[in-house]
Amino acid sequence: MHQPETTARASLYHAYRVYPHFAPQAQSADVPVTIVGGGPIGMVTALALARHGMRCVVLQAEQQVSEGSRAIVFTRRSQEILQAVGVADAVVAHGLPWTSGNSYYRGQRVFRMESPVDADDRFAPLINLQQNVLESYLVDAIAREPRVEIRWGNKLVGLTQDDQGVALHIDTPEGEYTQRTHWLVAADGARSTVRTALGLRFEGASYEGRFVIADIRIDLDLPTERLAYFAPDWNPGNTVLMHREPGGIWRVDYQLPVDERSEHALQPETIRERIDAQLDMMGLGGKPWELDWCSVYSARALTLPDYVHGRILFAGDAAHLLPIFGVRGANTGFQDAIDLAWKLATVARGAAPSQLLASYTHDRVGAAREIIAEAGKSTRFMTPPSHGFRVLRDAVLELSLDHAFVRPLFHWRTSRAHDYRDSPLNSPNDDNATMTAGPNAGAPAPNVKLGENDYLYDHLGAAFHLLTFGDAPLSDVLRQEIVAWGERGVPVRVIALALSRGSVAGVDLTLPDPAGHAAAKYGAEDGTAYLVRPDHHVCARWRQLDATRLADALAQATARV
Repeated sequence: MHQPETTARASLYHAYRVYPHFAPQAQSADVPVTIVGGGPIGMVTALALARHGMRCVVLQAEQQVSEGSRAIVFTRRSQEILQAVGVADAVVAHGLPWTSGNSYYRGQRVFRMESPVDADDRFAPLINLQQNVLESYLVDAIAREPRVEIRWGNKLVGLTQDDQGVALHIDTPEGEYTQRTHWLVAADGARSTVRTALGLRFEGASYEGRFVIADIRIDLDLPTERLAYFAPDWNPGNTVLMHREPGGIWRVDYQLPVDERSEHALQPETIRERIDAQLDMMGLGGKPWELDWCSVYSARALTLPDYVHGRILFAGDAAHLLPIFGVRGANTGFQDAIDLAWKLATVARGAAPSQLLASYTHDRVGAAREIIAEAGKSTRFMTPPSHGFRVLRDAVLELSLDHAFVRPLFHWRTSRAHDYRDSPLNSPNDDNATMTAGPNAGAPAPNVKLGENDYLYDHLGAAFHLLTFGDAPLSDVLRQEIVAWGERGVPVRVIALALSRGSVAGVDLTLPDPAGHAAAKYGAEDGTAYLVRPDHHVCARWRQLDATRLADALAQATARV
């Protein structure tokens, strides 16, 4: 019988809540979608599915949110996704935004990273917030969403799949029960029960470098920036990273010697000795501090080769394990969630064939492999895996003291929105190849500031969006085509970015663009149109649009061809 911890976890900055466990009173009806794992990826997936009208259940083995800060840096793209599921306001209100990072060697700053900032961006490039705090915001959002149910204290212990769905064997504090679900999303983390049950194996590489992650409460008069220290005297040959967190907390990640056991590294006296040494090196020796939480992390760059197995789909760490360097873990998982949600919802309600789910694997495994190739460069620099790599890294460190040309090698290649340039959902018959400005097919649609506290993404919902430019009314033939697709279960919302301030006839929403700023951002002229997927990625664009070309693009984007 499953017995999760029911004493609230201790924390210096977060008040944990213990939620009552779920126990079925009778045989439950089949659930359209079940999500295994109530971490940030599982909960965002659930909320994203609910936006598309899907009812789902989240199985969470514990009765409280996760222990410790874990993921703490969230990108602009993640904030856009969190806006879509209703928690970005809380994240921005409590988080610490930042744009820059510094790398140090022998007491000298050898590189400064600056993330680009655009006036059209609603969100900062990066924001720091502890994962357990974010999870609490997501729990609150789910409490407001009637289509989502969290079953606390419910641990998946087995499953059986057939052509109609999956039978789940679930253990609770009151015993086991069986639940049928039409679709199962595995968001149950690095030690995925679902992945193990299916006998699936990762591809990729694990690195020898291990880091202690320590959250400490300390008062430091330092800006919110990423700090990286290479080969400090107290930790020769290794790397130390520091981030400010809300609530007076600082994250200190420091690399361990190869032969040190994790048990020794996590001893309180060992941690105190090393953090004191880091503070001494920074000229902050003697500052009082308290330890909140600690763990050991190993760098891995792994992915499943396929994220769809019958009626089971994988997301987040259950699908891939990515190095923390470049803040890729949770940020990549959020992009899984918003991609998976619209595709699964469209298939589940019978509006598209199951082949649409193959594009989830294509798009997101492609993203993971690209990230692994990129992150491998950062990981090999942070934690050289061999003597040769260490010789090269150490040479760069020495040269960086006097030669600027090597300093860009310190760049940690931050996570970004993936470009699905080769997605099978992109239209092969649009004008993408001949348009020389604006976002290409597959790219995320650029956000645009429309006015004070008013951005294009604020108006995007759970649908395809047809963005038109200019004042010309939408033709009756186009409107009829859009209505027909809506009747097939594929909603298309038309947003006109108009030069005039009047309403454009035939569209769902007119957004004034009198200065042509949005048009310039999209390389648009009068009559240009873009088709944007529900996950904000462009899938077709035209100089001039007609109903036949729109129908072809929607058929391509829903795997109906």
